[in-house]
Amino acid sequence: MPTFDIVSKIDGQTLDNAINIAKKEILNRYDFNGTKGTIDLDKKTNTLTIVIENEMRLKAIQDAIIGRMVKQNLDPNALDFGKEEYASGNMIRKEIKIKEGIDKEAAKKIVKKIKDSGLKVQASIMDDQVRVQGKKIDDLQAVISLCRSDNFGQPLQYINMRD
Repeated sequence: MPTFDIVSKIDGQTLDNAINIAKKEILNRYDFNGTKGTIDLDKKTNTLTIVIENEMRLKAIQDAIIGRMVKQNLDPNALDFGKEEYASGNMIRKEIKIKEGIDKEAAKKIVKKIKDSGLKVQASIMDDQVRVQGKKIDDLQAVISLCRSDNFGQPLQYINMRD
């Protein structure tokens, strides 16, 4: 029976390159001359930590990171912007989580959308991915186009298409 998997993954090396290039861009900007801010990517916890003096610079850093991700063909929906918190002194800290895997709520939405479409396929949630099975490959391709037409809050990839 033909199957494929719907996953949400981001290439770590490409993300690391995008963050490093964004750091270089920010260091070379005149309005960031003499700042004491830091941008750190923790690959183990998939967290990006920004510490900077004011909100204007924080917004500029976020825009630079998003712009660089788009240029590197990474979906910025993979970033989960949390709330700002005040660190020591007048510094602002913001932790940005990088989404890996499909969370339960998004997986339920995907399965519901597939079942409501009326296609003759079966979708099942397997940990942090959704597996779709069907008798015809055309039905599976219709499911892919159906999922691409909707936004589930995170980037989706379609892998392991098997006959």
